[in-house]
Amino acid sequence: MDVPMLAWVGLAAIIFTMLAVDFLGHVRKPHAPSLKEAAWWSLAYVVMALVFGVIVWAVWGPVFGGEYFAGYITEKSLSVDNLFVFVIIIAAFRVPRNYQQQVLLVGIIIALLLRGIFIAVGAAAINQFAWIFYVFGAFLLYTAYAQAKEGVEEPGDDEDYQENAVVRWVRKGFPVTEGYVGGKLLHRHAGTTYVTPMLIVILAIGTADVMFAVDSIPAIFGLTQEPYLVFAANAFSLLGLRQLYFLIDGLLDRLVYLHYGLAAILGFIGVKLIIHALHENSVPFINGGEEWHGLPEPTTTVSLLFIIGVLTITVIASLAKNRRAERLAKAEPKAVTTPDEDGGPDDGAPTGGSRGTGSVARSDAPAARSAE
Repeated sequence: MDVPMLAWVGLAAIIFTMLAVDFLGHVRKPHAPSLKEAAWWSLAYVVMALVFGVIVWAVWGPVFGGEYFAGYITEKSLSVDNLFVFVIIIAAFRVPRNYQQQVLLVGIIIALLLRGIFIAVGAAAINQFAWIFYVFGAFLLYTAYAQAKEGVEEPGDDEDYQENAVVRWVRKGFPVTEGYVGGKLLHRHAGTTYVTPMLIVILAIGTADVMFAVDSIPAIFGLTQEPYLVFAANAFSLLGLRQLYFLIDGLLDRLVYLHYGLAAILGFIGVKLIIHALHENSVPFINGGEEWHGLPEPTTTVSLLFIIGVLTITVIASLAKNRRAERLAKAEPKAVTTPDEDGGPDDGAPTGGSRGTGSVARSDAPAARSAE
């Protein structure tokens, strides 16, 4: 794929324009976006990503166009998993609702810069060492296992946020204000410059993306080895995260099978990477250092269809389970009274819930009581 410098400049211009619109049009005036605002802007970012893919398809052909779309869909689906961690971090730091947009945008900018570094290092490693595909493939298979395992864990098992080394270093090295000072990152008081919790949470979100980059960068390199497409797919998936956060905030728990879907996708790409490595094998202790073509490598079309199919099944299955759970909740029988020896109603009031004597709570009980 021959990518002229003008194409890189054009991509950079698109990214800077999107960031400028986000900052000047949304973040500069702190507010909590409505569901309608988040929905329209989320749609706009998706449309821009799709238009960019159409341009890639028209200029460089359907092969590279398909690689971009497969990479973008994969990165977008993995970014939804990122939001789980973002929700936990923002809740742990008790970020005021009006300033959450600022936190997310600056954190995403940090993540975008870190992704650029990871992509450059990954592309250089691939060009120099063909065996790196074995490493990427094995790591994705392990990640797929971890995702599937996470899917069977009980809710709340890992919901406590643990500060990383960067955040701990900032807390240890600089004085921190007790609370938020508006949207300020630094606060000067009595001759001393303080770090605010706003700066710390931004660093927490930005650096937390490192662990996601370790997963997503090998995954997308399994779909395309073109740095231009890798960076573009990552950029468009990250830049839409702020709007996506407010659009599906509170609905993430409904995607009950998301981890299984991501596990299937990462596992598929991991196998694809290992097959690719075998086709270009030069490792002495594998097949005598000779290339092995016993298995065909999945084409871009097959990869794209697999990814779309898995995500479709994941979403449909998740929604079906939620609807089934809601129907069962509505169908729960109302509490009944136990007749006494004379056949009359028991003088004692029934105990709600299933924790006590075994009587059943009313399905129309007040919310305050059901929360007890």
